[in-house]
Amino acid sequence: MQPPFPVSYPLGADRKMSATASPDDIALQNEQIDWGIAAYFHVATANAKKKRKMSPIVMFHVTTGTIAVFSGAIALFSRKGERMHRAAGNLFFISMLAMAAAGAYRAIDVPMMISVLVGLFTIYLVATAWVTVMRDERQAGLFEIGALIASLAVSAGGAIFGLQALNSEDGLMDGFSSGPYFFFGGLALFSAVLDASMLIRGGLAGKQRIARHLWRMCFAFFIAAGSLFTGPGAKAFPDAIRETGILSAPEPLILLVMLFWLIRVLFTKWWRIE
Repeated sequence: MQPPFPVSYPLGADRKMSATASPDDIALQNEQIDWGIAAYFHVATANAKKKRKMSPIVMFHVTTGTIAVFSGAIALFSRKGERMHRAAGNLFFISMLAMAAAGAYRAIDVPMMISVLVGLFTIYLVATAWVTVMRDERQAGLFEIGALIASLAVSAGGAIFGLQALNSEDGLMDGFSSGPYFFFGGLALFSAVLDASMLIRGGLAGKQRIARHLWRMCFAFFIAAGSLFTGPGAKAFPDAIRETGILSAPEPLILLVMLFWLIRVLFTKWWRIE
């Protein structure tokens, strides 16, 4: 937006002129200042909109994450093993892979290495959980060996970046302290230990097989919910909703449901009845 004359007065300039100024001079100065004010707010509004605008990769990440959250909720609360549960689970699996891959790709570009690690770990979780129920009982092969290597790589990355954060001047690595790096690195190491145990035993059967599928899918669901409600996806919600804190509720709820099902599977005879 360009005025028909140069704007020569700064925003907030004094509108007073000398008593000898003509009415035309006074009108011209007032008009120049008004144009300056209008131009200032035009630029400020454009910059604000630009900041709120999501890039295509972030939009794809948020969209697939939204699909994952809704399909995951259906799979979590539908009757296990039936058609609805399987269909929702397959959609959750596909959308989670897409969401995590997009998030990791974007994080490399930023860079934000914690998001790279979380994205790769999420892909590992949903892939191993899905293959667990697709295979027959007591089967393990090259895929499980590759998954073990992948989880060890994520664990090593968490340790390396965590140590870099500890040794940095401000105690941060890409804006994060060492805690998140060590947390996900430790969780990946724990998963690797379980993978190694499964390979040594030649696969899983019964309740151990169901529990492996359950906790990995649920924790991946927890990550997806975090991405949507308290991560990049939170930008899509109005400020009034974000300020209530209600968007933080789904994450602990998912963990509680996961704990409930793990107890039911591992310490009751539910899995035999089903």
